[in-house]
Amino acid sequence: MRGRTGEMKLLFTALAFGILACAQNAPPPAAATSEESQELSRAVGEAGNSPVDFIRALEKHLAKYPNTTRRNEIERALVKAAIQAKDDKRIVEYGERVLAREPGDAQILDKVVRALLVSSARDTSARALKYAGQYEALLRQTRTEPAPGHMSEAQWHEEVDKALGRAMACEARATGNLGKIDEAIAIARRSYETYPSAESAREIGQWLHRAGNDPEAIAPYADAFAIPDSLNTDADRAKDRAQLGDIYRKVNGSEKGMGDVILEAYDRTAGLLAARRLRLRQNDPNAQASNVLDFTISGVDGQKLPIASLKGKAVVFDFWATWCGPCRAQHPLYEEVAQRFHDSADVVFLSIATDDERDLVAPFLKDNHWAPQHVYFEDGLSRVLAITSIPTTIVLDRRGEVVSRMNGFVPGRFVDMLTDRIKDALKN
Repeated sequence: MRGRTGEMKLLFTALAFGILACAQNAPPPAAATSEESQELSRAVGEAGNSPVDFIRALEKHLAKYPNTTRRNEIERALVKAAIQAKDDKRIVEYGERVLAREPGDAQILDKVVRALLVSSARDTSARALKYAGQYEALLRQTRTEPAPGHMSEAQWHEEVDKALGRAMACEARATGNLGKIDEAIAIARRSYETYPSAESAREIGQWLHRAGNDPEAIAPYADAFAIPDSLNTDADRAKDRAQLGDIYRKVNGSEKGMGDVILEAYDRTAGLLAARRLRLRQNDPNAQASNVLDFTISGVDGQKLPIASLKGKAVVFDFWATWCGPCRAQHPLYEEVAQRFHDSADVVFLSIATDDERDLVAPFLKDNHWAPQHVYFEDGLSRVLAITSIPTTIVLDRRGEVVSRMNGFVPGRFVDMLTDRIKDALKN
């Protein structure tokens, strides 16, 4: 599906292809020679899927052609490759150049901030603080925007809040590095309130410790150790445990009783996350949905459809998007299959729009004379059904279980194949 991040190899290939396509297909600007374009194409082709070789090839090209008109796109490709290679020096070098031109790139802002904070030096911390502030402002603006089509509102707010918490944790670290300890503690606390993570808890504990307030630093370090956080590595947790032990022994003379502190932190953080999940459920019925029957999807006409209400019927989902050519070509075939079951109340056809920009869907339906009655937004349904490409056709049996998945477009056999699979679903 458009907008999803693939494996490193696929992403890297896409970066290479982008440069290669520009080199081969774009009308050459006056300052770019055919020789340069050919060298760029060859360099990218020879780099293969190695980010290190890719970086080396493009840097060599920039050294030979310092005035190339393609510098902007090459530097963008370089920072993406540096991110894949985890090359902090080049993330900063090329990332700052890209951000000077494109200050609203969220991924590059995040990576540049973190690369700068590898050092606690005042210069890099000041630059990190500037970019982290830009990142926070961008995320706060983003949070006010509608959720992209492939996410529910709650999922969207959850992801933005996570990123906001991360940005603010970086601001706290940079602020503390600049000697403003009390301000760093306050920012770290706001980060934890925005989204409780091991990183934000750790920042609270670190700056309380630096401020000489070890008794108060114990609880946030215990939270950092106890809280479930997919971004917290085993190495991070080991460091948190070690730091917690050092501070606890300093305050109490031994580690006696520290196990109770960790258990309290576990209960405290589990309760905090449970309360957050409850709020999400109250605002969005799909927030914690883990089964297709748990979902309620919204129609283009504003109607809500609980999938559970269709239990006992065979349900056919057509996942598509307005920008997808094969989806448009496949639509008449769906109509043909639907006509075969026109008189059956036991078969329901649902057209699931996956566009990130939902406002495009209704005009598209009108312009293409598609009936809107059974068109719904996916509202996070793609997540539970693992939809990774479109068009995709999913068939549920009467129990609500997936009994068929058809990826892609097979025009010659599609109608008969889908008809047979619906008949099989009706038997269950």
